[in-house]
Amino acid sequence: MMKNIIEQTELFIRKHGMIKEGDTVIAGVSGGADSVCLLFVLWALQKKLGFEIKACHVNHGIRGEAADADEAYVKELCGHLRVPCRFFHENVEWIAKKRKQSPEEAGRMVRREAFETMCREDGGTKIATAHHRDDNAETVLLNIARGTGLKGLCGIRPVYGRWIRPLLGLDRGQIEDFLAAQGITWCTDATNEEDAYTRNRIRHNILPALKDQVNEGVVRHLEELSVQAQEMWEYLEKGTEAAWERCVEIPEQEEQKEKSRTPEHVRGRGDCVHGGGDCTHGSGDGMRGRYESVHIDGARLKEEMPAVQKMLVKECLVSVRGSEKDIGAVHLHAVMELFDRQCGRTLDLPGNVTAERTYRGVVIGRKPEQRHTAAPEDEIRLNIPGITVLPDGSREVRCRFVDISEAGKAKEIPQKSYTKWIDYDIIKYGLSVRTRQSGDYLEVDGRGSRQKLKAWFINEKIPRRLRDEMILVADGHHIVWIPGWRMSRGCQISNRTEKILEIKITEDKRDVRDDQSAGSGRKG
Repeated sequence: MMKNIIEQTELFIRKHGMIKEGDTVIAGVSGGADSVCLLFVLWALQKKLGFEIKACHVNHGIRGEAADADEAYVKELCGHLRVPCRFFHENVEWIAKKRKQSPEEAGRMVRREAFETMCREDGGTKIATAHHRDDNAETVLLNIARGTGLKGLCGIRPVYGRWIRPLLGLDRGQIEDFLAAQGITWCTDATNEEDAYTRNRIRHNILPALKDQVNEGVVRHLEELSVQAQEMWEYLEKGTEAAWERCVEIPEQEEQKEKSRTPEHVRGRGDCVHGGGDCTHGSGDGMRGRYESVHIDGARLKEEMPAVQKMLVKECLVSVRGSEKDIGAVHLHAVMELFDRQCGRTLDLPGNVTAERTYRGVVIGRKPEQRHTAAPEDEIRLNIPGITVLPDGSREVRCRFVDISEAGKAKEIPQKSYTKWIDYDIIKYGLSVRTRQSGDYLEVDGRGSRQKLKAWFINEKIPRRLRDEMILVADGHHIVWIPGWRMSRGCQISNRTEKILEIKITEDKRDVRDDQSAGSGRKG
C-alpha cells in the first residue's frame, strides 16, 4: 500500500510538473490525516526528486487544549522525521471579528498568510497543501450550489503558481488506509465532524447521499468534470488574451505608467489558488496590468465569440478596478448592453468605476477624484480619499483606501519609493504633509519605542540644508512616513488592521531611494 500511494503521488507530481530539483517545499501540516499523509509522502520522495521539505503549522487558538495537542503532535512528528517546522499562533476568532469575516474565512486567510510568510522568509519555492479528490468534489458542488460559471467548475487546480496539491489524485479513503497500514496516527479536529459549516454539510450529507442513491463514482466524475472545465478555461483565457490585443486600446500616458511599474505590479496568475481550504481567487490587475482607463473597440468586440466578449469585458473591469471583488454577471451584462446605446451614456460600476459609451466603443475608467489644491501653508491636511496638490505645483499626494482582503500583500508587493500602505486605524489627529516641527518623533519598533526626528536626522547623516526642506507625512507629532526614506513601525499593516490607506507621492528626485522598508533607512 505504501509503495503504491507514494508511486501514484510521484507520477501525479511529475505529470503536473509540481516540484523541480532544488525546490524548497513549504508543506502545511495541521496534524490531520490529510496533512500527515502529505508530510510522509513528500518525506519519502524528497531524495529521489531532489527537493527539501519544511513544515508550517498554524494554531488558530479556537480549540484550546485540543489545538495545543495538535501542535505538540506535529512538533514531535517533524522532529522524528527531521523536518524543520515553524509554528504560527493566531487568534482567529478575534481576527474574524476585526475583519468582519466568518471564522472559517478568517482561518483560511490566516493559514494562507502564514504559508506565504514562511515561503518568503524561509526560502520556500513551493507551497504544498493536502487537498485531495474528495475536497475537489466538495468544492465543485459548493460552487454549483452558490452559483458559478465555468471558472467555479474548475474546482481545485493541481498547480497554480507556487501552490501545489500533490494528493489531489487520491481520495480520502486511500489516505486513511495508507496511514493505518503504516501504523501512523493522526489528530482529529472535532469541528470537522460538526455540520455548522457549509462544506461539512456537503461532506457529511450531500456527497454520501449522491454516492448511495445516485452513483457511487460521483467523486471521480466530479473530478473529471473539473479537469475538463480547467482545460476549457485555459483555452478561453488564451482566446481572451488574443482578443485583448485586437480590441483593447490603452491611452498613451497609461502605457508609459505601466512600463514604469515593477514586475510585481503586473498581473501574475501564480499566486491564486482555486478552491479547497485555503483558496484565494485572483485579485490581480487584469490581463495587462493596472490602468486608470481602457477603451474597448465595439466593432472589433462583436467579431469575437460571446464567451470571449464577456470575459474580455471582465478583464477590463479588473484592470481598472484592481480586483474581481463584487463584479458579477449583472455588471458584465450592463456593460455589454452599453455598446448598443447612444454615445455619451454612462454606467456606474462597483469600486468607483464607470463605463461610458463613445463613438467607437466603451471606455471603462475610474471616477475622477475630487481635487483639493492646498493653500501655501506650513501644514497641509490631506484629502482622504482624494488628491492634494502641494504648493510647489510639481507634486501631488494621492490617497485611497485598499480593500482589507488585500492586507496580505502589504509586505509581499515591493512598493515604489513614493508609495506606502499604512494602518489607518492608528491615526489619531488626521494626516497632513509638512516640514519638521519641534517635538516630532518616529516609532522605531513594534513595542512603540520612540526616536526623536532630530536624532534620526543625525543618525542618518541627513545634511542640515535638507532637513528643513524634507516633506513629512504626519499625524500630530507622530511622523508616519518620511517619503523616500522610511515609515513608522507603528503604522505597519497587521492582523489587527481594519482600514488600509495607500499614500502615493509623486517622486522628488532629491528624496528618493529604492529601499522602502521600515528598518533604519540606512543607505548601502
